[in-house]
Amino acid sequence: MPVPSPAVHETLVSASPNPACALSRASGLNWEPTLVGVRASPSEYLALELRVHDLLRHVPLYDVSLVELPGGGAGRRIADVRALDSAAPPSRIAIALYGLRRLLGGLFGWDDIGMEPKYSLAGALSERDRRESEVPAGTADGPFRVLYRFRNEQLSEIRNATVQGYVCTALIPTATGYRLFLAVYVVPVSWLTRPYLIAIEPFRRFLLYPAMLRRIRRAWLKKYGGTRQDESVPNG
Repeated sequence: MPVPSPAVHETLVSASPNPACALSRASGLNWEPTLVGVRASPSEYLALELRVHDLLRHVPLYDVSLVELPGGGAGRRIADVRALDSAAPPSRIAIALYGLRRLLGGLFGWDDIGMEPKYSLAGALSERDRRESEVPAGTADGPFRVLYRFRNEQLSEIRNATVQGYVCTALIPTATGYRLFLAVYVVPVSWLTRPYLIAIEPFRRFLLYPAMLRRIRRAWLKKYGGTRQDESVPNG
């Protein structure tokens, strides 16, 4: 799979339109408050012991968000979060935004380009990765394809005419429950990549991700309990 060199990686991260990453680098803060949970510092996420850090070591990390999931008891897994997410009532915000994206993708042919084997990260997986994954590489997950799902980590990939992207979710135990990280990696595929990312940034940051994380938190609290704090976020 073609990936940027370390020098290109640094250039792309520095040029990222993501204000949270820029703020974190400039201020040295570990996180930036957002509408739900926090916008995590890349350094906090990169300090976790995750397989993704080796597999995507030369791929630009675009954004990291997290949400606190109180309670839950011992032994919770990424599979538990995925099951809660699948069973929870759909987010109206997500439905609207994904519907608009599918409409635009159909009109402009953005999704006519798929993930060809030569671009997929599946070939970089080790035998141990495949053996320990709870689902086979290539398992469909909406428009994404799951590369692996371990006990506390899942990595998925997607490619179209706008981006080649990877999403890693990681569930980390804390003193009060769990912390769910949502990390996005982006490889430019054409001149469309940068203007596309800039155009979707307000919708992704202020609408879609808060709705997604709130939906997961609600489902978690309903099933596992925990102390719920008021969150002034859009209903989704």
